[in-house]
This record gives sequence, structure tokens and C-alpha cells, in this order.
Amino acid sequence: MSDLQVWSQWERFIAAFERFNWIDIGIALLIFLVFLGFRKLFTTYIFKLVLGMVKKLPVDIVSKILLAFEKPLRWFWVIIGTYLALTYLPFPITTFKFVQLIYKSFIIGLAGWGIFNYFSDQSNPFERMISKTKLDSDSMLIPFLGRVFRMLVVIFTAVSILDTWDIQIGAFVAGLGVAGLAFSLAAQDTVANFFGGVVIITEKPFSKGDWIQTPSVEGTVEDISFRSTQIRTFADSVVTVPNSKLSNEAITNWSKMSKRQISYELAVSYHTPNEKLKAALLEIEEMLRANPGVNQDVIMVRFSEFRDYSLGVFVYFFTNTTVWAEYLGVKEETNLGILNILEKHGIEIALPSQQIYLPEKEEGKKLMAGE
Repeated sequence: MSDLQVWSQWERFIAAFERFNWIDIGIALLIFLVFLGFRKLFTTYIFKLVLGMVKKLPVDIVSKILLAFEKPLRWFWVIIGTYLALTYLPFPITTFKFVQLIYKSFIIGLAGWGIFNYFSDQSNPFERMISKTKLDSDSMLIPFLGRVFRMLVVIFTAVSILDTWDIQIGAFVAGLGVAGLAFSLAAQDTVANFFGGVVIITEKPFSKGDWIQTPSVEGTVEDISFRSTQIRTFADSVVTVPNSKLSNEAITNWSKMSKRQISYELAVSYHTPNEKLKAALLEIEEMLRANPGVNQDVIMVRFSEFRDYSLGVFVYFFTNTTVWAEYLGVKEETNLGILNILEKHGIEIALPSQQIYLPEKEEGKKLMAGE
């Protein structure tokens, strides 16, 4: 059916109302109002009663299906009431077939609407499938697959409605092929971002809620879509990073740490006696091993090097916690402990300094020698 034929059917449908008498129109309107009443009864009592009974079942798939089709079912009563009201009117055969096509199109649209809702984030059927795999519950694969299937539902619903009207989409698809080159050039970034999202989902370098760092952004992952990933920075702003860029960057996932490193070098004065330095290093290591917040696997406190103005003491250990606030607490506690030990042994922290030696004048040397 061409566009011209569809428009002609609409004109006939509207013109047909001019031949109806007021009694037929009144009865049709009464039929429509009766089904509006059924809609009110269904949504207020029957649906809630059935939903309450279904929620008691051991599986929740039935209740999710009912919730997904709740709004489409409300509109179903309006559409079927309109259809029965119109079928009561004495339309010509050709116009009646047109009414049937409209009714079928709306029913297909309602079915697609319900299936679209079923694949939403609230009632995603992939959650049960993912729960049986090794993926965690926060995996971004669940909402990602949901979005893919919702897009497919929209496409198939539209194609089904066009097929109902005998509209040949082959010519439309062929027309897209003519402009395909220009479209593909314009959509290169979109396609690259989509496949970048697929790479992120399948390789899973991070999960939703993880703290990640890349050369371009650092923060907590909030969401991933077809085009981009949203990351909330520590300044509480949301940065949207294209998936094609993110999938090609080095990603550090700080949430995967089992322990957190603390490493630095102390600069102590050259005037520090060897005995005091040895005693201080031993006491610092004992202090770290006695701290419950310090991981005991690797603890290093060593006199490491001679610097231009100081002796370098290398301190290296890990905290048991990876939570930033708790990590800072352990770091502060150990820093204060090191300061107390250095103060106890009379060891000074060296500051950058220079000493300038001036040669004595020859005359001054002779005068001091009594010549």
C-alpha cells in the first residue's frame, strides 16, 4: 500500500461519518464509554488483585511481565472499545478493512511497548541469566544487553506495523544503500564508540561503582551506554568519556587493590651518628609491625643512599585497607610515629642547604705565622 493509498483511505474514513445518523453515533459512543468503565475496573481492582496473587509465587518472572504490560493493558481497553464502537457503525467494506488495519497496528504497538518495558532496568530478564554466571551483580553487561534488546524491539515493532499496511520496506532499505556511504562516514565515531562499549563490557576492566584512573579522567564509574561511559570525579562532577577513547587508554582500577602502598624517602642530617640511625631504623620497623593497620607481608625501612645534602632513608609498606579515608588515617598515624622516633633519638630532618668554603689569603697566613 502506497502513501497515496493510505491518505485516500483516511479521507474515506473521515467522510463516512457524514452518512451516519446520531443514534448510531450515540450507541457507538456508549460502547466506548462502557469499555472505559471496564478499564477503570481493571486497573483499580482486577490487576492489583492478580498482581498480589502472582507475587506470592516462588518465581518473579510472571509479576515482572504483568508490571511491564500494565500501561499497555490500560490502553488496550481504550483501543478495543474504540474498535468495537467503530465496527458497530455501518462503514463500507473498504473503510472497515482500514479500521481493522488501524486496530492491528495499535495492538502490535502495545505488544512492542510491553516487551520494551520488560527489558528495562527495573525488570531485566538478563539478571537471572547473569546470576548463574561468574559475573557480579553490578556488571554493566545487564543494562547493556537490555538496551540492545529494547532497540531491537523498537525496530521489529516498526517493521511489523509497516508490514501490516503492506508497505514495502525493501525500497526504503535500498534507498538507504544509496546514502549508505555518506551515512557510514558520518557514523564512524558512533560505530567506534559502540564497539568500544562492547570491548569494555566483554573484557570488563572495571565494573559499575569502581574507582578508575585513566590519562584523561579519574573517578567512579556510574554508567555505560552505547556511546559513552559516565564517570563521577572526586570533584562531584560527571565526565562523559567516549567508549572508543576509553577502550584504547590505559585503565588503572584502584578498586581491585587488596592493599594500598605507602612509599617515600626520609632525608636525615649528615650529622646523625651511625648508632642513632641504626637504632631509629630498627624502632621505626618495629612500630610499623606493631600497627594493626599496616600489612605485614612487606615492610622495608632501610638507609638507601647518600644525597647532596642528606642521608636517604627508604620507607616502604602497605596498608590493609584500600578505603581512601582509612588509608589516610593509617598514613597519618605512622607518620606521627616516625616523627616521634626521630625526635626521641635526636635525629634532625635535613633541609636543602649549601656550604661555601673561601680560601684564606696568603697575607693572612703569613701574619698568623709571625713572619
